[in-house]
Amino acid sequence: MACKTIITIGRQYGSGGREIGEKLAADLGIKFYDKELLSRAAKESGLCEELFENHDEKPTNSFLYSLVMDTYSMGYSSAAFADMPINHKVFLAQFNAIKEIANEGPCVMVGRCADYALSEYKNCVSVFVEAPMEARIRRIAEKYDLTDAKAKDSIQKTDKKRASYYNYYSNKKWGDASSYNLCIDSSICGVDGTVELIKNFVALKEARDAAGV
Repeated sequence: MACKTIITIGRQYGSGGREIGEKLAADLGIKFYDKELLSRAAKESGLCEELFENHDEKPTNSFLYSLVMDTYSMGYSSAAFADMPINHKVFLAQFNAIKEIANEGPCVMVGRCADYALSEYKNCVSVFVEAPMEARIRRIAEKYDLTDAKAKDSIQKTDKKRASYYNYYSNKKWGDASSYNLCIDSSICGVDGTVELIKNFVALKEARDAAGV
């Protein structure tokens, strides 16, 4: 049976979240979006893609949530959007692109507050992938040929950036179990095991939804 679910994946750096998302999408025969979200947002908003790369999952101290939500309802042609600071425009464009992609059908999206943007979608499952620091250091050190110290520094900085972005733009807490439907330690299950676990979770949800439970 074809997958009917949109799956969002939040992830600690070095936990294998992106690889898990890619394999999950391939197994389910649905589309995968990570950096692709940036290209989509740039194309639909008319903004330069480089702006999205420079502001990708980076928090700002001047974000005005109500202004962005008001502008979201008016669209890119509104005067409010034209006058909005660039970081606001980038977030708004990503927020809009996430919803547009979700409306097209089942897929896997990684990061960028996708779970928050799609919180009202009944066919969405939010997942957070984590792993102990030691396991993540090994993964990053091997992948990028870094010393353990440099790998740990990179992990801590990236996690801090992702947490700040998520906590700032959403009304939830990054990495907190209450913010997601499913949290998994990928060091226990491995990449393939984590993929299978998510697939089983999604299948169970779809079965219950179909039965009206």
